[in-house]
Amino acid sequence: MSSPHPQTLYQKLVDSHTVRRLDADNILLFCDLHLMNEYTSPQAFAGLHDEKRRVAVPGQNVAVVSHIIPTHPTSIRVIQDAASALQASNLARNCSRHQIPLYDTNDAMQGIEHVVAPEHGMIRPGMVVICGDSHTTTYGALGALGFGIGTSEVEHVLATQTLVYRPAKDMRIRVNGVLPKGTTSKDLVLMMIGQIGAQGARGYVVEFCGETVSQLSVEARFTLCNMAVEAGARGALIAPDATSLQYVLEKCPDIVGATRDAALAAWNELYSDADARFDQEHTFDASNLEPYVTWGTSPDQVVPISGTVPLPGSVSAEQRRSAEQAIQYTALKPGANIAGTPIDHVFIGSCTNARIEDLRAAAEVVAGRHVADGVRAMVVPGSGAVKKQAEVEGLDVIFKTAGFEWRKPGCSMCLAMNDDVLMDGIRCASTTNRNFEGRQGRGAITHLMSPAMAAAAAVTGAITDVRTMELNHV
Repeated sequence: MSSPHPQTLYQKLVDSHTVRRLDADNILLFCDLHLMNEYTSPQAFAGLHDEKRRVAVPGQNVAVVSHIIPTHPTSIRVIQDAASALQASNLARNCSRHQIPLYDTNDAMQGIEHVVAPEHGMIRPGMVVICGDSHTTTYGALGALGFGIGTSEVEHVLATQTLVYRPAKDMRIRVNGVLPKGTTSKDLVLMMIGQIGAQGARGYVVEFCGETVSQLSVEARFTLCNMAVEAGARGALIAPDATSLQYVLEKCPDIVGATRDAALAAWNELYSDADARFDQEHTFDASNLEPYVTWGTSPDQVVPISGTVPLPGSVSAEQRRSAEQAIQYTALKPGANIAGTPIDHVFIGSCTNARIEDLRAAAEVVAGRHVADGVRAMVVPGSGAVKKQAEVEGLDVIFKTAGFEWRKPGCSMCLAMNDDVLMDGIRCASTTNRNFEGRQGRGAITHLMSPAMAAAAAVTGAITDVRTMELNHV
């Protein structure tokens, strides 16, 4: 990956995967891994079959059924919705036809694609990983370039293992300071999205760096990169370091001996050169960070827990209409404290916050307490492996004793594509990544927050500053 000119990490990854330049704006990009799900692949396979083509490299494609599956705690999962069941059966049939590995509905290690892939060693530094899902940016936590693609592009990748790609611009976000107790990478990324806006990184691949980022666990970095897309980013990256390399080697027992030495030598070159130029840069200080909670219908409509629902007149003219619409939809009172807002439902899950560290953080708040009267609370692990580990640690018992539902893994209530749908007017404290109108159900109201904050809301019945609560070690 040597170059006579200083390069960013993003430029190094793109250059190392460029098959050829197509024109002034586009290249043909080789993709190391293509992940598929049940809702963006059917048309792609149909187009492939219409042209009588085969999948070029079946072993570099992996499929996961995750968005549409029920998460009820039954022994065998059955997709009752006919259209969803057809999507799942079509995916299974297509994967069988082309010898593509599939984590199907009742696979023991099944789960959310962006949780399953890294925990099984599929994601390694320096890779290009694509998927028909926007939150593929998650993999930047391991120094891999991940991004979402559309259905027509899925077909192209299946046929060629390449993608016609227009390179993005470079943005660097540096975060300094130590995260205060009671705050997490979820709070950090919500704060940053609130600062730069939902379109603030549009057209860019963001590289996160700084002492705050280097102190984060890999699972916390997944959260950070996962939600970069909510600022419009086309990708997110964190340069590999000792923390992420240890994670990868633990998940990849096949990397040993000379292969390990060669891999580490290559991975240690994955960083932005000292004089590399970024098209835009931002710097944030995390030392005074508070827990953050969304008040509106976009992830950038967010305030610290000490904050208030904005007065429409206090926001810029271009944001005023959307603020007024959001306040009307969420039925909040302008100027009211966000803390103390009553909630009806709590959802802990999603590709953003359903890993084992997330469940441990929530369980620490829940232990010795009970879900508040009138509140329904549920925990949906991100994968079969996460669920198994949580049960080994007894976290499931803590949640169930407190009155939480302990569910099977899947996307679940992150989006209304399965059985887990909220009714009109239900207010939910959620660890997901999007709070759009109708995202969790038509008329449902979503407040994004960290797992610990969601757990605090569950046991108090309202949006609560988790820092005010005494925690019990589990």
